[in-house]
Amino acid sequence: MRKRGLERGTAAVTSLTIENYIKAVYQICARCDKGRATTGELADRLGVAPGTVTSMLKTLADAGLAVYAPYEGAGLTEAGRLLALRVLRRHRLIELFLATTLELSWDEVHDEAEHMEHSVSDLLVDRIDRFLGFPAIDPHGDPIPKADGSLAPLDGLPLARCELGAPQRLVRVLDQSSEFLRYLSDIGLSLATAVRVTARWPEAGVLMVAFNGRESPIAIAAAEKLLVAAVE
Repeated sequence: MRKRGLERGTAAVTSLTIENYIKAVYQICARCDKGRATTGELADRLGVAPGTVTSMLKTLADAGLAVYAPYEGAGLTEAGRLLALRVLRRHRLIELFLATTLELSWDEVHDEAEHMEHSVSDLLVDRIDRFLGFPAIDPHGDPIPKADGSLAPLDGLPLARCELGAPQRLVRVLDQSSEFLRYLSDIGLSLATAVRVTARWPEAGVLMVAFNGRESPIAIAAAEKLLVAAVE
């Protein structure tokens, strides 16, 4: 009995690891608009040694979830892509559920969803989706994959590259670390906030941005992580 319990535990850990790797490959490829994620990028994102990444990528390739080539990195097969979208669907719906029902802040939901995304069933996720009214985006503006694996494209331009004076609204935050999200909350920026870039000083790496009736300096590096859409 104890041996079977250990086997089940090992299987759960293996599944969790596979899902984390597949999700990381997908997000790196999607964020950089390229077909492969390098070993170094995955090691940095997952906090593991490059050798560990190499070993796992070979495992994913053997399982038909990834295409891996030494020194070139890995991309996902169709099966791997669908698994990644399934994990992202769970994660983003859990985030929105926690924010909506338990009123967790947007800097709190990510870590909680990371823990929960591997343990909830697809049935529960579908019920959460229905309960929330089939939402299109999560609390950070990320698109939520549908149950069939489809994902609606979301347009957005980094705030750092906006035309001066053009009215925009914040539609997505790419850096979802707790520290960065708390920084945005502290200065009063949230999804759908109307913003305008009023001045740009590239030599100093700073923008001046107007929002909520005031102006505030924002580092260009931070503004690159904020996607906005033109106000029509």
